[in-house]
Amino acid sequence: MRGMRKLLSGLVAFAAAAGAVAISPVLGQGASSALKGHNTNAPVDVAADRIEVQDRADRAIFAGNVVARQADLTLNAGRVTLLYSNAGGLQINRIDASGGVVVRSPSETARGQFAIYDLDNRLITLLGGVTLVRGESTVNGGRLVIDLSSGRAVMDGGGPAGPPGTTSSGGRVTGTFTVPQRND
Repeated sequence: MRGMRKLLSGLVAFAAAAGAVAISPVLGQGASSALKGHNTNAPVDVAADRIEVQDRADRAIFAGNVVARQADLTLNAGRVTLLYSNAGGLQINRIDASGGVVVRSPSETARGQFAIYDLDNRLITLLGGVTLVRGESTVNGGRLVIDLSSGRAVMDGGGPAGPPGTTSSGGRVTGTFTVPQRND
């Protein structure tokens, strides 16, 4: 029992200090992502091997070693589609990414097969074999949703009915968490 209490204490400390998204709903902690308050109004810089602009469809497709940056957020992928509106100037509404997507903030790294960054609703969703790393702790699942307004991040298993070509962890979230070493 003492070992279980020690483990739960470590998990609660991790959730509170590091924002472990997979366990925060279970423990009822107000864990948050380091991206809370991210400036979605900051300019988006994109670099890629190729760009195709489909102006009538209000989108630009970037392919090959794509790097998109906005403030402290960096997204790397094989392919990125920027969806925009052209009313009163170019306004990016959404960024869709595929092909080994990596999203980095100064303290977190998330990986998945697909990502949707909805700038209008301030949400980032990663899908398909998602891994979130913060420090020495790792959480794995099928889908990660980060609310940039509140900082709330939720990981779920995604189940077997994920997008085609994605791997699933059998609908379960798994994690490895560091626990502070104590001298008892």
